[in-house]
Amino acid sequence: MVRMLKAFAVDRRGAVAITSALLMTALIGFAALGVDVGSIYTDRRKAQSVADLAALAAVANLTNADKAAAATVASNKLMNPSYTLQYGVYTADPAVAPENRFAPSSAASANAARVVLNTATPLFFARVVTGKDTFAISSTATAAQSSFVNFAIGSRLLQVDGGLLNAVLGAMLGTSLSLSAMDYNALLSAKLDAFSFINALATRLQITAGTYDSLLSSDVRIGDIVASMIDTARGQYGGLSPAVSALTSVQQSIQGITTKIGVRSMIDLGPYDSMAVGTRPQASASLAAYDMLSAMAQMANGDSQVAVALNVSVPGIAAATLKVKVGERPQGTSWVTFGSTGATVHTAQTRLLLTVQLAGTGAYPVISLPIYIEIASGTATLSAISCGIPDISTSTATLSVRPGLIDAWIGQVSSGDFTNTSRAVDPDPATIVNAGGLRVTASSRVSVSNMSATPVTFSYSDILNQTKKTVGTTSYATSLVSSLIGSTNLGVNAFGFGLSAPLIAAGVRTVLTTATSPIDQLLASLLQTLGVGLGQADVWMSGIRCDGGVLVL
Repeated sequence: MVRMLKAFAVDRRGAVAITSALLMTALIGFAALGVDVGSIYTDRRKAQSVADLAALAAVANLTNADKAAAATVASNKLMNPSYTLQYGVYTADPAVAPENRFAPSSAASANAARVVLNTATPLFFARVVTGKDTFAISSTATAAQSSFVNFAIGSRLLQVDGGLLNAVLGAMLGTSLSLSAMDYNALLSAKLDAFSFINALATRLQITAGTYDSLLSSDVRIGDIVASMIDTARGQYGGLSPAVSALTSVQQSIQGITTKIGVRSMIDLGPYDSMAVGTRPQASASLAAYDMLSAMAQMANGDSQVAVALNVSVPGIAAATLKVKVGERPQGTSWVTFGSTGATVHTAQTRLLLTVQLAGTGAYPVISLPIYIEIASGTATLSAISCGIPDISTSTATLSVRPGLIDAWIGQVSSGDFTNTSRAVDPDPATIVNAGGLRVTASSRVSVSNMSATPVTFSYSDILNQTKKTVGTTSYATSLVSSLIGSTNLGVNAFGFGLSAPLIAAGVRTVLTTATSPIDQLLASLLQTLGVGLGQADVWMSGIRCDGGVLVL
């Protein structure tokens, strides 16, 4: 027996067959594992695609999200499918971790949907090892409504005074303008397509490749901006249109001026930044030519100020001068933007110094009263978009608007303090009468600092018509002048005069009180012409886009 075993051990006949049989078993096992693993990965990809489609279908029709998701899952014929649907609010904020951007909510407040899909795939060879006939698969997909709005914040003209506007806008641009009231009305009426303007600017700058982001990040001469506005107006209204004529006059006035501004400070394309130059999205937006010109002038203004001698025809006011300073906008923001919820636009800080000459009596024939007004930048944030799907005409959008706060003084403001918007102004009492040995000083301050954000909702019709809405109150001008003069502190130095200081103070106060209405009338007219509102912010929308939904992290 021992001899037979030794003989068998050393016998090499049939070794290949035995080895092949053993290896074939392993090869078949690996092949079986490969088939099942490949099947699992294929079905997992399919399940993920179905989950994605179900989430997109749900968010595209949030009022019937469950039915939309169920129909999508059923139509793809998965093995034993089941799913759960969760409504939520998705916040597209890079500062928030991706896993925290989706917050569960009720269906009424939702702008997103999450689908968790469970299915299975059959096992063929692996069932021998696992003892199971199927392998469970679970996939999750989150989709949010894709909606963008084009909105802006700025001023509006209630009164066109060509002389005053020429002086203010011309000084901001560093030139002299001679536009007529008809020219300004033409600029107000002309609505320029935003993307036509951007592409015309790209052509002017010979930019034929790249994205809008690179163009918007550039500093561009104001001459090129005006020329691009002309190209756009000519394409929309024809070369002989009044808007083209008015813009051509502006172009001729700024020849030789090399001032540059950042294009993004005027307009921010938001989600369209990454689009190739020359392409157009489905959404469209138009901007009034005057609004664009005014925004450009504010950007070009830098640290300069505008001083204007007013041609006054208001009874009770002998003469008046006006200084205007438009401060720099907050960095990283623009005057008009395309954006989703959370996007923000700002107005610039504005300073006005109105000095009026009032007729007094024999002891004080002239009273020179300086009224200084500072308006902080107003802010508008897109707080909500409600997309009407499939009826887009039922869409609405809401802005949260905070008007600029007001500080107003009767006091002496130096040119340096007036120009420097980096620090607050604290005026000294102003000398309003200086006649011989008579000197009268005046000081007063009124602040409006309790303004809060106000929601402003725009209907689809408001957006199509670019309806401008004002947040704040129109009574600030009247109440401001009345409060300033009513609370004025007077100081009298009447050396050499027979009248007592209290009598002189009473007489000066009477003149000031009598002048309240004329000053209010003059100030209101100036504000209307300049498009500046005390305690007000003017906002409007010019386009809305609702694309159903997009997959998000």
